[in-house]
Amino acid sequence: MTVDVLVVGAGPTGLTLALAAHDHGARVRLVERRPEFFRPSRALILHPRTLEVLRPLGLADAVLERADTAPSAELRLGSRVVEAGLSGFALPETAFPYLALVRQTDVERVLTRALADRGVRVERGTELVVARDGGHEASAVLRSPRGTEEIGCRFVAGCDGPASTVRACAGIGWQGRPYAVEVVLADLDLADAAGAPGSSGARVFAGRDGLAFLFPLGEQADWRLLATRAAPPGGARNFGQPGPAVPQADLQRLLSDAGTEADIERVAWSARVPLRCGLAHRFRRGRLFLAGDAAHNYSPATGQGMNAGIQDAVNLGWKLGFAAARDGDGAGAGPDEAVLLDSYDAERRAAAQRRLALTHTAFWAEASTGRIPSWLRGVAAPWAAPAVPVLLNRSRLVAEGVRVLSQLRVNYRHSPLSVQGTPRLRGAPRPGDRLPDATVVTTGAPRRLHGLLAGPGVHVLLQRDAERPLPEALPDARVTVLRLANSPGRGLVAVRPDGHVGYQCGATDPAGLAGWLALAGVPVSPHALV
Repeated sequence: MTVDVLVVGAGPTGLTLALAAHDHGARVRLVERRPEFFRPSRALILHPRTLEVLRPLGLADAVLERADTAPSAELRLGSRVVEAGLSGFALPETAFPYLALVRQTDVERVLTRALADRGVRVERGTELVVARDGGHEASAVLRSPRGTEEIGCRFVAGCDGPASTVRACAGIGWQGRPYAVEVVLADLDLADAAGAPGSSGARVFAGRDGLAFLFPLGEQADWRLLATRAAPPGGARNFGQPGPAVPQADLQRLLSDAGTEADIERVAWSARVPLRCGLAHRFRRGRLFLAGDAAHNYSPATGQGMNAGIQDAVNLGWKLGFAAARDGDGAGAGPDEAVLLDSYDAERRAAAQRRLALTHTAFWAEASTGRIPSWLRGVAAPWAAPAVPVLLNRSRLVAEGVRVLSQLRVNYRHSPLSVQGTPRLRGAPRPGDRLPDATVVTTGAPRRLHGLLAGPGVHVLLQRDAERPLPEALPDARVTVLRLANSPGRGLVAVRPDGHVGYQCGATDPAGLAGWLALAGVPVSPHALV
């Protein structure tokens, strides 16, 4: 067996999963059915929490170099115009208090380059024919221009989109339905005209028929249009994938109906995108896993698709990496490995269910052609427009909305990997909670905590007066120990590679810490911690 994890699909989810698994000890192979790299971006926003989980993989800075981290938006509600900033939120617990505007294609380029630097290449033009769970290992049949091959692997990760082959091979069912509304995407050049968008910032136009967005992020023209309209009835559709082009006259009508007087000079590219919402019945069957659009489909409202997929990938990637490394160490599969792998479905499917309710509600208000949402957009919203700046100035209210939107509030308190030691460490995040950023002191000058944790593996944080273990007492390179000199007490917190607290205790309990590390895929003898 020459590969631990076969990743199927090289979108943002698959690329991130391959990186996370590789950086946590797995030998990875990444295949992609599409022969070419480029496809028009469908996602344009990265949330704070997504940037946080990319940081330990060494990717956040490279992504941000290609992003607008101080974006603005102009919301047009009838004849009224409201300006809104999308940065500088009151979020002291993160290093990324903004919504970053960045093309999906640019994110994919950064991820692909990072994989290449690690010696992992994307095998384009290679299609998964079948994947099988063999109990103790998995297997797959791949087809490429070079022919057909069968490979063995420990795990198969399906990041292959809404029509996932891995999901079909795993026999995992789907619960969901199509939307009666579709998205129209286009790259446009616009003529100067009264009411036309300016030179920078996004523009949002609200009307009875839905919302229209103009982003200064076109890949083949100056502007990217994203609008909603009623979907044509009937027929099987390739959900989430760009379909037929849209005539220029239809695009102009969408803009005019939304309330902009901009005239289209040129259409570089356009497509209809049929939508559905839904959730796979499970995210794992044996050694076959689902992530991203293969596991869940959302409306474009609140920009969850790419962000949710990347967060899935980091959650699953470190677990597959640790499980593979554990097998390589000769520890073999056992009950602890089952807990580790089962935790992915328990954690991310529950988060996906909550996110599905959020996006469905937002999309109803944003795009539904029913009488109530149409009235809300066309009549109530312009009438209430003067109150919008007042609400936007409520920094705490806005910040809380961003926390919910970007999954900073997601916790895994009911996960089997969330273990509370005895006694409880008061004032610390609970097991399963995301660890917030803060200013800490280890040695020397104060530093930000997330910067200290910006690397793969588990981090054990000791309070100032905690007894051993010391760093040199942990022979496993997957575990790093830091002592926080500005945190009085004798407790400790073990932080998972994805930034969530796995274990905490108000005292140094070697047996308790060793037990949790074993669950997390890092078997350490308790006597090594004293």
